[in-house]
Amino acid sequence: MEPAGDVTFQTVPERWLPYGGAYADMGVALGQADGLTGIGGGDRYYTYVYDELPGVSVDQETIDANPEVRTKEEFYELDSDVHLYDPQMLVNWFDWSQSDIDEIAENVAPFIGNLIFRRSDNWHDYRYYTLYQAFEKVAEVFQEQARYEAFKQLHDDYIADLQSQLPPAEERPNVLLTYEGTNEPESFSPYRLNDKGTSKKQWRDLGVTDALAGTDIENLSTTNRGEYDYETLLSVDPDVILIRGHERKSATEFRETILQFMQNHTVGSQLTAVQNERVYRGGYLRQGPIHNFFLTERAAQQLYPNIFGDVTSDTELFDRQQIANIVTGDFE
Repeated sequence: MEPAGDVTFQTVPERWLPYGGAYADMGVALGQADGLTGIGGGDRYYTYVYDELPGVSVDQETIDANPEVRTKEEFYELDSDVHLYDPQMLVNWFDWSQSDIDEIAENVAPFIGNLIFRRSDNWHDYRYYTLYQAFEKVAEVFQEQARYEAFKQLHDDYIADLQSQLPPAEERPNVLLTYEGTNEPESFSPYRLNDKGTSKKQWRDLGVTDALAGTDIENLSTTNRGEYDYETLLSVDPDVILIRGHERKSATEFRETILQFMQNHTVGSQLTAVQNERVYRGGYLRQGPIHNFFLTERAAQQLYPNIFGDVTSDTELFDRQQIANIVTGDFE
């Protein structure tokens, strides 16, 4: 797996360390929750979805004890059997050197991972992977190919069923995906839906149009931190606005804070999406296969409530028990 290349294990790893929620969720999906030793970015690992899956859980105390594993000393201390990190992310985000990477790979355990949630960082000049391509690599590490295949079949059927119910392309909303983590947003950071990172998978699967298409606004990344104001937003005036940074709020809590503020804003209140109350949470940056089932369900209800039910309803678009059965090993 790029960028680490070929990696060989003497035995199947038991203790494992992921950087973010995507790879943590992959490990849980493959039945490996008990071996989790910590995480590189625990603040963006949303474990509450497991509450809806009978028999599926992860030890929150382990995450709380080691929520930001980013130093060599921490890697040595945890002594994991595999590190689900893109090593070049450590180099570019946390000032590691290649010799640091080589040292940990040799003295502790190898790295297997690729920064897959977006494709707009200039330093990432090697192959990217889709969510299920990366998931397949992780399944190979843990020798859990049967669980992976069961997930992939369930996923493929799920997406095909949703897509079969979508309206014609010309009747689908145009969407603006953005980030603003405060409850009183005054400026916004853009995400482009044409970026094929895994954090936008559900929007691509559901066939929406990027409201920023044809503009010169670039995708948010570590090398582009641009922001725009309500006047710029109004010039685009999307049908639907999706705001990231509020994933610990319920749909109702989001409406009562962010949407309400925008409805009372002098310029924000003029936006079509605000007037139609079509401003929603934008989903996780780092989603794994379990997360993706839930986020795709949410997205379908945000975009097409007349077909899939309102996002604040209790309507379920996939079988939770089927997911739980795969994770717990109760499948054929």
